[in-house]
Amino acid sequence: MKNHSQLLILLFFCLPIYLIAQDNKKVDKAKSYILTDISFQNDAVFMGRRDSITAPYIVPSIGYYDASGFFADASLSYLTKSNDNRVDLFLLTAGYHFKSNKLSGALSGTKYFFNDNSYSIQSEIEADISAILSYDLDIFEASLTASSYFSKNSNTDFFLGGQLAKSLYTTDKSLEIKPTFNIYAGSQYFYQEYYKYNRVGNRKGNGNGQDQLIGTTVVGINEVDEFKLLDIEFSLPINYYYNSFIFSFTPHLAFPQSSATITTEDAVIKEDLKEVFYFSAGISYWFNTSKSSSNK
Repeated sequence: MKNHSQLLILLFFCLPIYLIAQDNKKVDKAKSYILTDISFQNDAVFMGRRDSITAPYIVPSIGYYDASGFFADASLSYLTKSNDNRVDLFLLTAGYHFKSNKLSGALSGTKYFFNDNSYSIQSEIEADISAILSYDLDIFEASLTASSYFSKNSNTDFFLGGQLAKSLYTTDKSLEIKPTFNIYAGSQYFYQEYYKYNRVGNRKGNGNGQDQLIGTTVVGINEVDEFKLLDIEFSLPINYYYNSFIFSFTPHLAFPQSSATITTEDAVIKEDLKEVFYFSAGISYWFNTSKSSSNK
């Protein structure tokens, strides 16, 4: 589910379908329901960063959302490169969400199972714990996110994010357009691990592509432990609701910040970060299960 990132993506990475369903007036929140989804993401982007080789994915998922607030979700990301087809990632997420008047939030944990040959930016991450708190200010909804990402061979990354979003509906609320602004800051241990093991020249597998670090061995990133601004991002989720279906399309424009200084065996290289455009499109379907005895 890598491009659902929106960036948190953090939570935005793990729970986009759940958050879309929560906005839909046709979802009866007094009932438990199951949400299924299949989507396409044209690239894997995290904190505005991506590999030099694009990673387009088809992502099927299924989730159970209980009226008590508990939810669990499973998904896989199938890489659709012409010469590199495989299941690249399997995700398991579980957590709890709540909503009280204008305040809402969620806490979740996610376990990552990457293919050994994955060159995703996040491919050395094993798990994360994420939280989101949102408040409806009428003119827009403001959200704060906090996440901890646990890598295989490195220290834990901590991220903080802020979001401003405004849902605009047609009169029958069947169409929603949601201009969204995101900003993220954190450490970069995940990025150092990616450069050490998965960037071109350090591939675990046989990825193809061009990169300025071909033939070099990355030692580390100088600012890896510093808490820095990492990404400023604009997105425009568009959701169409028809009976129990949700048709969605979300373009993103990310402006990665704080270029890393990469130390190799031969040189010290200042990273050249550029803006990134990417998108996702999908179809979701939900159906209610049992009636809750709670008053949610």
